[in-house]
Amino acid sequence: MHKEFLMGNAAIALGAIAAGLNLTSGYPGTPSTEVLETVAKHRPDQTYVEWSVNEKAALEVAAGAAYAGARTMVTMKQVGLNVASDPLMSLEYIGVKGGMVIMVADDPGPISSQTEQDTRHFAAFSKLPCFDPTSVQEAYDMIQDAFEISEKFGTPVFFRPTTRICHAYASIDVKDESEYKANAPEGFIKDSRRWVIFPRLSNANHRKIEARNVELSDVFSEYERNELIFEKGACANAAGVSPSAEQSANELQAETTGTAENAGAADFSPATEATGNTASICPKRGIAAGGIGYALMREVLKGKDAPRTLKIATPHPFPEKLAVRFLEGLDEVLCIEELDPVIERELTYIAGKYHLPVRILGKLTHDTENAGENSIDLVEGYIAKFLEWDKKGLEDDSVSQAVSSFPAPPALPIRPPVLCAGCPHRASFYAVKRAMQGKKTIFCGDIGCYTLGNAMPLDMCDTCLCMGAGINIAQGVKHIEPDTSAFAFVGDSTFFASAITGIVNAVYNQSEMTVVILDNSTTAMTGHQPHPGTGRTMMGDVVAKINIEKVLRGIGLKFVETVDPLDLTKAIKTVKHAVAEPGVKAIIFKSPCVAIVKPNAPLTIDQAKCIKCKRCIREIGCPGIVITDGNVQIDDSLCTGCTLCSQICPTGAIGGGLNE
Repeated sequence: MHKEFLMGNAAIALGAIAAGLNLTSGYPGTPSTEVLETVAKHRPDQTYVEWSVNEKAALEVAAGAAYAGARTMVTMKQVGLNVASDPLMSLEYIGVKGGMVIMVADDPGPISSQTEQDTRHFAAFSKLPCFDPTSVQEAYDMIQDAFEISEKFGTPVFFRPTTRICHAYASIDVKDESEYKANAPEGFIKDSRRWVIFPRLSNANHRKIEARNVELSDVFSEYERNELIFEKGACANAAGVSPSAEQSANELQAETTGTAENAGAADFSPATEATGNTASICPKRGIAAGGIGYALMREVLKGKDAPRTLKIATPHPFPEKLAVRFLEGLDEVLCIEELDPVIERELTYIAGKYHLPVRILGKLTHDTENAGENSIDLVEGYIAKFLEWDKKGLEDDSVSQAVSSFPAPPALPIRPPVLCAGCPHRASFYAVKRAMQGKKTIFCGDIGCYTLGNAMPLDMCDTCLCMGAGINIAQGVKHIEPDTSAFAFVGDSTFFASAITGIVNAVYNQSEMTVVILDNSTTAMTGHQPHPGTGRTMMGDVVAKINIEKVLRGIGLKFVETVDPLDLTKAIKTVKHAVAEPGVKAIIFKSPCVAIVKPNAPLTIDQAKCIKCKRCIREIGCPGIVITDGNVQIDDSLCTGCTLCSQICPTGAIGGGLNE
């Protein structure tokens, strides 16, 4: 073992490698992306890694390898799980031979997502085990446990970190290479009774799944990362056991109640053992938490008298016996979790099932926020109210004193997201806007950098739902409003991920629309990962590029034009030509992302020619154009020399860049 300072996603990746990972596949999406990238960087020679075209393909590739006995991991963000749900819901019935971990990163906030959906629900929906780490160290250790459980029970398992686990950094203990598990896949053994999903097999396996999950609930009740810590005092604010890294949950359990099997109300009554006070005189309180919520709770309780606490590391199947031990003797329990009230609902159910007179508080009772990301301030407020900490008690806290000694920080500036200076997408949107000026048009957007086309002054994104949806939404609007010119914008990576089928649908159903492919030769939004159109793989191989224009013509499009959006005159002319053609048309605006090419010389403004009309600012909104002392100027630290602004300047005052 040795120490390394790691991001949570890197820790997950190295933990998977240490567990004997043979194959990993995925599709990039914040906050999950760095997991696969770290595997690619540190993979042993026998480990295969790929960016798949979408999450469905990634899950199916990983499943196939797991059928052959490989240990596999598939990575995605929470909305990507929706794409993968079709094979997932059948895979739960088939099962796997090698360990298979489905790493789904949830995004409370949401910080960089469309939704705040909670993967723990998907675990229950698909009847699959779920692991929910609370720290970077636990993420490293727990993913190795996940592979063991998966392989032992022949099932895929979920691994669900959230943003603050994925992107946190910590110095953690990691294994040396000599300690890595070596997994030699047996290979695929033909057996249609096992691998071919027929109704009879599904019915039989459904029964096995239900029985397995009952067994797993018991296993998870003894799982060392599900912690139950008992307080010594009778009340929440009495002298108690402060949760600390040095204390072992198993030791504390043994001192108080023994094992989960023999725990019961008769042998556990800490209120009377400690002081003789009853619950009606001095209410007994406990806190249950999971994921980053548990880490925040620990931070708030550090150095203070603590109530009984329960950490849920495996939200499904829920560790029921452990939860019963936690609830017995309590009057109230506060649940701290992200995103949905999963722990809260489970404890409410268990309290009713075992007739335990305990009140469960959390999101459902509005004692904690039911949307958004947890923070240390929020959690401190929840706990302070629940434990009835008085104001003086909080003021006496040494941490609070230390924080209050610092001057108040200045207010952070508001910086809305914006397309980069020189981004070719700005030129693409502007060309379409100019060409369609004054005409009834709908602009259907998509997920990626180009979602920012909705910002003023471009205002070129009327809808945005999910990856690839804009193409079909445009068709729907056009069917209802035939007099509307329908445009759908999609990036080159998204084209391969989820747009092709929508275009096939449009051609087959004789739609009238224009598809605009914004081809910047990378997956820019998530960190410039390769895709089938880039000519290289995550394994570093140089391969034939999949030509988007040929794919579109193969689908049946008659009008497909490729044009550089930075040639504004030609770009506008191409849009007008496309709109005049019948059926489904496609324009490929092809220009590389400014982050992957060397910029040209910055432009300059001849102040003698500038008439201060500010058209360059009003029409394209480039952050590289600023007003200083009343004059329009170019910020040469941002300008990439794309020349778009010079092409719209009415007096020719802007020069340089590509024209030098």
